[in-house]
Amino acid sequence: MPRGDGTGPMGQGSGMGRGMGRGRRGAAGPGGNCVCPGCGAKVTHQAGTPCASMNCPKCGIRMVRE
Repeated sequence: MPRGDGTGPMGQGSGMGRGMGRGRRGAAGPGGNCVCPGCGAKVTHQAGTPCASMNCPKCGIRMVRE
């Protein structure tokens, strides 16, 4: 805030446009399950292996994170 009045540069409001929307994209942590979107089969997630790189053991469709 150049003037300390909360308006920021060029009359923008505080917190607008910068630093928002950044998050934990693609990293859900070590626990949980991988789920088949086709048949609903669940497999325990293995740390370091993305669910999207695993195929369902029943129907062969790529798994997704639960």
